[in-house]
Amino acid sequence: MLKFAFMLMGPYDPEKDDVLFVDGCTRMIGVPDIETAAQTAKKLADEGYGAIELCGAFGEAGARRIIEATGHSIAIGFVTHFPEDDGLFQKAFGN
Repeated sequence: MLKFAFMLMGPYDPEKDDVLFVDGCTRMIGVPDIETAAQTAKKLADEGYGAIELCGAFGEAGARRIIEATGHSIAIGFVTHFPEDDGLFQKAFGN
């Protein structure tokens, strides 16, 4: 079974903000910044995770940094939205 993680970037500590779902293969983890995310992603890849989906805060540049950190060895995706919804996202996230 594929081991999959979703990574959120915000005011998180990956040592505390780490949830493993009941199936043992799905994980949600919070990180405070891109460098911690890169270290965490490398660790996940080393633990046999086959895919990581990144929250929208990473953007394309952040996703590319995570891809580099994992040595292009696992699937990395990132959440995006339609440009016409920019206002809704600015209202929700404040930037």
